[in-house]
Formats: sequence, C-alpha cells, structure tokens
Amino acid sequence: MITSTANAQVKELVRLMKKSRARDEAGVFLVEGPRMAGELMEDTAWTPEIEKIYLSESYAGKHKNELPVIESRAGMEILSDAVFAHVSDTKTPQGILAVVKRKAYRMDDILGGNPSAAHILVLDNLQDPGNLGTIFRTAEAAGVTGIILSRDCVDIYNPKVIRSTMGAVFRVPFLYVDDLQGTIGELKREEIKVYAAHLKGRKAYDQEDYSAGCAFLIGNEGNGLRDEIAECADHYVIIPMQGRAESLNAAVAAAVLMFEVSRQRRRS
Repeated sequence: MITSTANAQVKELVRLMKKSRARDEAGVFLVEGPRMAGELMEDTAWTPEIEKIYLSESYAGKHKNELPVIESRAGMEILSDAVFAHVSDTKTPQGILAVVKRKAYRMDDILGGNPSAAHILVLDNLQDPGNLGTIFRTAEAAGVTGIILSRDCVDIYNPKVIRSTMGAVFRVPFLYVDDLQGTIGELKREEIKVYAAHLKGRKAYDQEDYSAGCAFLIGNEGNGLRDEIAECADHYVIIPMQGRAESLNAAVAAAVLMFEVSRQRRRS
C-alpha cells in the first residue's frame, strides 16, 4: 500500500489529473468513481485498455470480493485514504480511479460506416467542461454517430468532462481537427447536409428533413459560431423561443437538434 504523497506513482497521477499536456504525452486519461470504473470492466464495442487501477484503502476493504476481478483486468495499487484524497479530482473521493489508454478514431468511425445515415455534431470552440460532457451524454442517447471538435475546444480528457459524460466518452466516436472548415468540406463531399442553428435561419429546426446524413454546427457558449464556420452550413435553422431569452445554452440547443433527428428517423 502506498502511504506517501511523495511516491513517484502518486506524483505522476497528480500530473495526469491536472495537466492536459501530461495526459497527451502519455496517451491516457483518468476515470474516477465506481460507476464509470465499473463500465471499464464490461465487454463493449470498445473494451478500453486499462493501464492501472488505484483503490483507496477503505474502498478495497469494503469491496474485497471485487478485487480478483479488478486484478484480472489491470494492474492494481492500493493507496491510503489520505493519499487517494490527494490525487482525486473530487471533493468526496469515491475510492477508485483508473488510468486508461486513449482510442484513436478515424473519420469513418464518425460517419458510423454509412454516410447516408450519419448523424454528426461539429463543435466550434466550445469551452465549458460541463457543456461538453452533457453533449456527449445526450449525443449517445440521441443516436449521434460521432462528434467533431475544433482543436480549441475544451479537452475531452479533462477529468470534469470525463465524469459528466457518464460513460458516453467510451462509446461515442470523436475527432479533434485542426482545420474545421476543411473537415466540414469532407462531410459535404460525403453528401452530408450541414446545418447551423442561426438567427438568420428562415425555417424552424423541425421543418427540415434529417432522414439522410446530416451534421449540426454548434458554437461557443458566449459568442456562438465563428462567421467562417457558420458560412460552411448548407442551411440555417432557427429554434423558435418565447419570452425574452435571446439564446439557449449550447448543450440544450444541441439536444433539441439531436433529438429532432432521432424523432424523425424513428418515424421513417
């Protein structure tokens, strides 16, 4: 059992928890909490490669029957409760943390292997960790085939984002891209219609036909879509609103659009 915060493994865990560059260099991300760590043990379309699982002393004591399963899945290390609290990103640590290898996705993964049925989100400079996590969770529920993010979006591997995805990060393919306009052009060449929720929209979002491959552009929380990205859209749509609200939260707007696609395709 590790009982000192000066331990080399503990120092590395703190680096991975706090620094995106350290996570990028190691090609890993951290998963904390029994619910998401439990999903890592399940057989899914992607069975993540776990580098190591860390348990607090009290968690290990309460879950002795689970330890053989954990040890069979990955290397395991037990930390004293104080040391685990030191590395944890939460105020009330739940006693289990996994270091997981990242998966590299390709455009074909985003398209779901079939451009004519693709259902894609394109995120432009999204900055709020909670919004990104909520979008991933909602995207899975709405049947989105993949998410494309501009390089300046918040880091999906930020521990706060990982937690708020509630496991969707394991199942929804995603790509960060340097050239967002060029990537949108790739989607169009696959005959995917690109939509932007925009004040210049002439049709309400639910008046369009999303039965074929489609993609939605979602912009920054404060500034919306950059002009050069909005101009890539084939169609502008508007989400009608009552009252004095000028706009919706980015994750809420994305949810409205995603579930409209889901609704239309269920009926087709």
